[in-house]
Amino acid sequence: MSDVTALSDLARSRHLRVAVAESLTSGALASTVGAGEEASAWFGGGVVAYLPEVKERVLGFPADQDPTSAECAEQLARGARELLDADLCVSTTGVGGPDAEDGHPAGEVFLGWATRDEAGHRRLTLDGGPEEVLEATIEAAVQLLTFHAGLVDGAGNQ
Repeated sequence: MSDVTALSDLARSRHLRVAVAESLTSGALASTVGAGEEASAWFGGGVVAYLPEVKERVLGFPADQDPTSAECAEQLARGARELLDADLCVSTTGVGGPDAEDGHPAGEVFLGWATRDEAGHRRLTLDGGPEEVLEATIEAAVQLLTFHAGLVDGAGNQ
């Protein structure tokens, strides 16, 4: 069973609204999640916030903080979860490569997650070129959504 199939099954059976917030993946995660079975019943949508001022204005990330960080990933997930009234949200931020950026090596990625009660992050160190980094990031984000969908109830509580 693919991860999107498992996510679809969990979201539908648990009556969850799922959302995503993206920087690094620029909408590719939403496209992947939105292809899930009966996504119109459980996928609330996503926010692509690539520019720092969009992260700040739309999702509440402070302008003076590092956009490639665990704190950023968590705030993007919290902000989009609240904006889209979701039970669960996962976010992506990081450096796809091929070069390092702002002191972060290529392949350094942070995934954030948020429910109505909690938030957290996962740091990834990925190898390969930009295409491989993005593919691995999307796969890991869907796995993270699926994991948390198995823990959250229909009221968004863990």
